Amino acid sequence: MLKEAVHRLVPAPAGRIHLVEQGTGPLVLLVHGFPESWYSWRHQLPALAAAGYRTVAVDVRGYGRSSRPDDVSAYRMLDLVEDAVAVVHALGERSAVIVGHDWGAGIAANSALLRPDVFRAVGLLSVPYAPRGGPRPSEIFAGMGGDEEFYVSYFQERGRAEEEIEPDVRGWLAGFYAAFSADTMPQPGAPDPHFVSRGGGGTLRDRFPTERPAWLGEAELDVYAGEFERTGLTAALNRYRTMDRDWEDLMPYDGAAIPQPSLFLGGSLDASTTWLSDAIAAYPTTLPGLRGSHILEGCGHWIQQERPKEVNEYLLNWLADLPS
Repeated sequence: MLKEAVHRLVPAPAGRIHLVEQGTGPLVLLVHGFPESWYSWRHQLPALAAAGYRTVAVDVRGYGRSSRPDDVSAYRMLDLVEDAVAVVHALGERSAVIVGHDWGAGIAANSALLRPDVFRAVGLLSVPYAPRGGPRPSEIFAGMGGDEEFYVSYFQERGRAEEEIEPDVRGWLAGFYAAFSADTMPQPGAPDPHFVSRGGGGTLRDRFPTERPAWLGEAELDVYAGEFERTGLTAALNRYRTMDRDWEDLMPYDGAAIPQPSLFLGGSLDASTTWLSDAIAAYPTTLPGLRGSHILEGCGHWIQQERPKEVNEYLLNWLADLPS
C-alpha cells in the first residue's frame, strides 16, 4: 500500500526548504512556478510514487513554509540552484531527476546546466529552455507591447504589483489562474492579460476573466489563497526582480546546451509555448539529450493541473526510459 505524503523541513542556504515527499526509489524533484507551491504537483506525487520513485515537491524559496529572505538579490537563479542541490543532499541522495514548471522549469534547466554532477536528467513543463544570451532582460521586456506594458516589467517594479494584489489575494489569484487556463482564457482579439495599459492607471486584473477554470475548485483555491494571504506576494515576485542579475551571473554559460536526458511538455494555447517556438525548434542544439517534446492540444499554462493524466503518462514513460 502506498504511504501518505509526508511534509518535511530541510536545511538550505537561506534557512529551510519545505517539501512534500512520497514513495521510495530514485529521487525525482518537482519544482513549481509563479504563483504556486508544492501543491501544484498534487496529481504527480502519488502517481510517480506508485510507479517506484521517491517523489519530492518543494516550496521554492520565498513560498509557503520555505524561508523568505528580505533581500531581493537572494532570489537570483544561482541561489535557487543551490537550494535544489541542498534538498538532494538533505535527503541523503547524491543525484536526482529534476522537473520544473513555469519558473520552476528555469530552475530545473539551470540546475541541470550548473550541477550536472547532481541532476542526471531534466524535465521542463510549459516554459522551454532558452540558453542565456542576447540583450539584458529588462531591456527586452521594456520594448515589448508598444502602447502596453508587458507583465514582467510590471512585476519588476517593487511594490507595484503588490498594491494590486494584496487587497484581494484570493480574487487576484483566481483571475490570474483563469487568464491562462485553456477553458477560461480571453478569446482572440480580447485585451491580452499579459499586458497592462501604460501610464500607471492599468492593472493586470482589469483583463482577468470572471469564470473559474475546471481544475480550480474552492478547495484548490483555498490552498493557494491561504498560503499567499499568509506570506504575501513580494518574495514570489522577487524572482522577476533578479532577472538582470541572472543575466550577469550566467554570462559564462552564454549559449550553453544541456546534454542530460530531457523532456519538454507544453500547452498549445500557452503563450510560453507559442512565443518561444524558436526555442523549441532549437532543441536539437540546446537539448541534445532530448527524449521527447510534446505539445498538448487545447491545453493552457497550468499543464500538470489542467491535464494531469496526460502529464503523468508522459513523465512516467520518460522516467522509465532513463538510464539507471
